[in-house]
Amino acid sequence: MKAVGIIPARYGSTRLPAKSLALINGMPLVRHVYERAKQASSLDEVIVATDDERILRAVCEGGGRAVMTGAHHRSGTERVAEVARGLSAEVILNIQGDEPLIHPDQIDQVASFLLAHGAVPMATVMTRLAAAEAANPNIVKVVVDQDGYALYFSRAPIPFIREATSDKRQAT
Repeated sequence: MKAVGIIPARYGSTRLPAKSLALINGMPLVRHVYERAKQASSLDEVIVATDDERILRAVCEGGGRAVMTGAHHRSGTERVAEVARGLSAEVILNIQGDEPLIHPDQIDQVASFLLAHGAVPMATVMTRLAAAEAANPNIVKVVVDQDGYALYFSRAPIPFIREATSDKRQAT
């Protein structure tokens, strides 16, 4: 079975314009993410999906693979889907383009899960937040059910019930 990691990267980031090309130790952010993803043993291929020639050049000049996508996409997921449609892979991983410190083991964990559970259409890595991170709009929060399935994602703080309500329900 083939697993491909796709890294969506756009130039027009609203919170930090040109973020994908921001230099970290002399190398663009997107290349750091690409190099980390390439270290994942479960991926047969890693591709950067972008709508910007500058990002395309930065990746290709570093020996990576990048493809141009349409500029109309509203999200990185749409950009990944455009590239994925042209591939023959059983598993596609959407690897966030602004995670230069992502651990290859995290990528392998998700890819292995998806390869082993063919009926599961997608998965994402999540981690517990520190209390100070709960209100940070730059950090995406996720609510999961008791089996770990995502119910919804939010950049806003997600409310929860600290104590039992009058009808004896509790949030976990």
